[in-house]
Amino acid sequence: MDVLAMLVPAAYLAVLAVLSLFGAHRLMVLYLYWRHRRDAPRAGVAPALPAVTVQLPIYNEKAVAERLIDAACRLEWPADRLQILVLDDSTDETIELSRSAAARHAALGVDIEVPHRADRRGFKAGALEAGMRSATGDFIAIFDADFVPPPGFLRRTMPHLVSSPDVGMVQTRWGHLNEGLNLLTRLSALLLDGHFVLEHTARHRSGRFFNFNGTAGVWRRACIEHAGGWQHDTLVEDLDLSYRAQLAGWRFVYLKDEVCPAELPADLRAFKTQQHRWAKGTLQAARKLLPRVLRAPVGLGVKVEAMAHMLANLAYPLVLLLAVLMPPAILLRRPAGLSELLVLDLPIFMLATLSVAVFYASAENEAHGRWFGKAWRLPLLMALGIGIAVNQTRAVVEGLLGSDVTFVRTPKMGASPAWQGPLGYRPAAGWTPIVELALATYLAGGGWLMAREGAYGSLPFVGLFAFGFGYVGLGSLLPAPSVRLDRSSDALDSEPSLSAAR
Repeated sequence: MDVLAMLVPAAYLAVLAVLSLFGAHRLMVLYLYWRHRRDAPRAGVAPALPAVTVQLPIYNEKAVAERLIDAACRLEWPADRLQILVLDDSTDETIELSRSAAARHAALGVDIEVPHRADRRGFKAGALEAGMRSATGDFIAIFDADFVPPPGFLRRTMPHLVSSPDVGMVQTRWGHLNEGLNLLTRLSALLLDGHFVLEHTARHRSGRFFNFNGTAGVWRRACIEHAGGWQHDTLVEDLDLSYRAQLAGWRFVYLKDEVCPAELPADLRAFKTQQHRWAKGTLQAARKLLPRVLRAPVGLGVKVEAMAHMLANLAYPLVLLLAVLMPPAILLRRPAGLSELLVLDLPIFMLATLSVAVFYASAENEAHGRWFGKAWRLPLLMALGIGIAVNQTRAVVEGLLGSDVTFVRTPKMGASPAWQGPLGYRPAAGWTPIVELALATYLAGGGWLMAREGAYGSLPFVGLFAFGFGYVGLGSLLPAPSVRLDRSSDALDSEPSLSAAR
């Protein structure tokens, strides 16, 4: 028992210490952002308007396909220099919706085609690879099915490519069509704002590598081909190509203030599917690319940030271990004096957790200038990050040890004028909700024991963990939301609001 009383608290503090390193990196990103916040990229004068191909990869997206095609056809670019390829691999009625929408726009003079693959080899990466063979443009803009590019998107992104021959890709920030739909969409918006407002900006403007996010960006065709093209040996073809291109010497540009609206997952199962795919794919890409990055003739800061970027999901197994260790570690250390707890626990715990609040509050302030009104989201965002640790730990293990690259899409809920029916597709709940609810029960029981022993100072943290696992576990078992987006064509025709673009 004496050995256990020493090992469990020691392991608990060790896990906290490692997690604090992830927190320290988050603060470093914030520092880089503030240091370079005024170094916005500036485009030169474009000598001419080149040919652009817009690629729209779609698979069984009947709820959003027509909305996407309509938005792409409203892009402001000379008609004789704009080609739209609807890369529709669908096996359901989506393909007919795509063909009908394309025919409607083709009759108005739009150069639009709907190539259809019967063999979905390579999934999205395979569709993009096949689409390159049909593309006539020297530049390739890509939009996923849940995005609604604003009409002026090409006008504002293309000058950065046309005026600088060494720029291989321009990425824009994701906006949120349905942020206010429910609690999950509100938290997801905050999570993405941290990535797009702070991380991307800090990495780009400080000279680190950053990645294309699979959508809402424009590539130089020569860059794609020089870097080896779209490859489908990972689940993150966008991250993979991005690092290969930058290692080959191409420069990327990130436009923080150019916002491309998109739909957020409104269902916890869909959210977990998306997060699992991203985490698993990122670890696959790390296995493939990090050795090349470490051998590359680039600066130490670039290498360190690439490692932090690709290995960030390793924090999830540690969060899971921390959840298991927390109740016994706190109860076994009750005889310790308060001063010992303050000296050892508090600084490490605050670095591991408070950094999250500071980071996302800063992201919200920079994105919208009103972080205080959304401060209530911060502890709930931390709870969500804790709650998906089981799901993400599974993704980490699969990404590190497995080679499966089956692409599981994220269901969309947006409304299409030509379709108003049930989605007919929802990811299976699987076994993770059982583990999540078991952990919630375990932590709630641990909290009860702590209260009985008078360890009141630890209750908020244990409660945060218990709530996080309970929310994610229970939410994964509840019926999917029935509310869908209701975006009028007038709203979709408009540019992003100034408040969204700041």
